[in-house]
Amino acid sequence: MVGIVSDIGNVRKLNEDYADYYEDGDLKLYIIADGMGGHNAGEVASKIAVEATIEYIKWKSDIKEEQMGILLENAVHYANEKIYEKSKVSERLSGMGTTITACLVKNNSMAVANVGDSSCFTITKNEIKKITKDHSLVQQLVDTGTITEEEAMTHPNKNIITRALGTSEFVDVDIFNIDLTEVNKCVLSTDGLTNGVTTQDIYNIVIKNDNNEACSKLVELSKIKGSRDNISVIVFGGECRDDRNCSK
Repeated sequence: MVGIVSDIGNVRKLNEDYADYYEDGDLKLYIIADGMGGHNAGEVASKIAVEATIEYIKWKSDIKEEQMGILLENAVHYANEKIYEKSKVSERLSGMGTTITACLVKNNSMAVANVGDSSCFTITKNEIKKITKDHSLVQQLVDTGTITEEEAMTHPNKNIITRALGTSEFVDVDIFNIDLTEVNKCVLSTDGLTNGVTTQDIYNIVIKNDNNEACSKLVELSKIKGSRDNISVIVFGGECRDDRNCSK
């Protein structure tokens, strides 16, 4: 069972996040997006990003595991084109963009695509690992040694991203290929969660709860910790059957 929650959060008047998934036999696709732009524009961009990526994957048949990374990258490029073209026909939507993090899964193989600062984590019985790397100003400062990981958590410019879907005709997409053999659960989240909830918090909640409960508890914890953004989470299982406690 897939757990999925998208919440407006404590402060915002509009939820500009969008999350959805598509499953067809042994092929599964999970996507999360965090929109940006003027009034309503972010909401439009994130919805197009998710729906266009799913649309592209649905067109394909008999997908081979070794082709999933290229296929997913092409799907995200297709979504980028859709958003960019839409932004040019309406002044209200001009300049809109969105993050996207998508996971395409078949058997024990997973391809992850990322643009922006939404995140993908894998969880085993003993650890949590962040697969994606943020395309953000703060991450650049960490990479150059200007600030520490701890300072990054509370940096005032955490919301500034350096790469987004839909803001230009072309976009670079990071692709990661993951072996799920030892993975129990996977988590996708927008930065509304990770700005306040630590990776250890995520691990502790996901490992002890089924997927739906884990999503609800993560969103609740994010709100308690004062998140000022929309909060979206998807949790899906790897080898755990019936979404039971993976620590047992």
